[in-house]
Amino acid sequence: MKKSLLLVLLLFFNISLHAQKDTINFTGVQPQKDILRDASNNNVTIYPVPVRENSFTIKTDRDVSFVKITNIIGQDVFRIKYNNPQQLIKILLDNPKRGMYLVTIIFSEGTRVVKKIMVEESD
Repeated sequence: MKKSLLLVLLLFFNISLHAQKDTINFTGVQPQKDILRDASNNNVTIYPVPVRENSFTIKTDRDVSFVKITNIIGQDVFRIKYNNPQQLIKILLDNPKRGMYLVTIIFSEGTRVVKKIMVEESD
């Protein structure tokens, strides 16, 4: 009796595993070479890292139209939109806490780069 019950459970479990399908449909996917070309054109430098004096600089070779900084749990701590896109930007944070932050940079042509920074307490 126990063997037959075990056999039925295993058979049911095996069927349920095969019945589940994970499918992902991508629409409008860029060809791989375009993604690599865009990534190679993203010369973005953030300094100083780690950030210690509540400010840092973003330097890039393309025009930046938007910058957003979020903490590691996704809360926005800073965001700014530039009507006149810039290539050298000084960011001043209002009393940030120590930790990791994500800097999202959107260029004037619409591409986006996300960089990580570490903020430490001032000495």
